[in-house]
Amino acid sequence: MRERSLCIGYQYTVLTCLLFFSVFISSKVLAEKTGDPAALPAVKKLTLVEAVMCEEIEGPSPRNQAIVFSMALGKVICITSFDPVPEGTWVYHKWFRRDKLVTKTKLFLRPPRWSAFSSIHLREVDRGPWRVEITDQQGNLFQTLRFSITD
Repeated sequence: MRERSLCIGYQYTVLTCLLFFSVFISSKVLAEKTGDPAALPAVKKLTLVEAVMCEEIEGPSPRNQAIVFSMALGKVICITSFDPVPEGTWVYHKWFRRDKLVTKTKLFLRPPRWSAFSSIHLREVDRGPWRVEITDQQGNLFQTLRFSITD
C-alpha cells in the first residue's frame, strides 16, 4: 500500500511540474504574440550615460569640458561612457568638420560598463564648426556633440 501512495505522490509531482511548465510557456508565447512588453523579461540595452568634449582626460574623468576650443591646445578629445554594456560591442566616434567626415574611430566596449575616447590633433585648417556623432555598429545615433575650433 505504501508503494502505491509513493507512486501516486510521484505522479502528482510530475503532473504539477508539467502543468506549471506549460502555463509558463503558454504565457510567454502569448506575450510574444500580443506584443505585451510587461509579460517579457527585461532585456538590458546598451545605454550612453555621458558624452563630452574636453581638453584632457585625468584618470577616468574628462577635464576642461567645453564647446569652444583654441587651436593652441593642439588636440580635442571626445569621451563617452556607457552603462550598462550587456555584451562586448563596437561603437563609433565619427568626427565631422563643416559636415564633411574627417575620421571615424571604432571603439570596443566591454561589460558591465565602459568608457571610451577618441581625439583629433588640430591643424591650421581645422578652425570652424565641428561635430562628433556617437553611433552603434548598425549606425544608430546615440548623440551628437557640437563644438568649434578658434584661434
